Amino acid sequence: MLIGMSQEKLGELLGLTFQQVQKYEKGINRIGAGRLFEMARILDVPIDYFYEDVSKHRGAAAGFAEEGAAAPVMEFVSSPEGLQLSLAFTRIKDPKVRKRVLDLVKSLAEESETNGGGK
Repeated sequence: MLIGMSQEKLGELLGLTFQQVQKYEKGINRIGAGRLFEMARILDVPIDYFYEDVSKHRGAAAGFAEEGAAAPVMEFVSSPEGLQLSLAFTRIKDPKVRKRVLDLVKSLAEESETNGGGK
């Protein structure tokens, strides 16, 4: 409503019916990360737009994790690159290939740290 887009139009752009969009809006169905990313792109808003109230309730929902431990992970998957990398990685079915990708990313991170963060 804020941007003047109907549920029907949003559904059309997402390849869904407006009833499915209504179920997401009402919280009847959960929204997957990929679909949420696509919604943010269509609505031209950052991913954290959908999490405006999360920071207010963060401490109460920390669970077993140490306080603030999830912040870097949430920041990563909330970024466009992090989300794209996560989605692409989960599509790799061969465990050996997944391990090689992980090893590559680790070695690039180590190299970056060794070289002063790539600055």
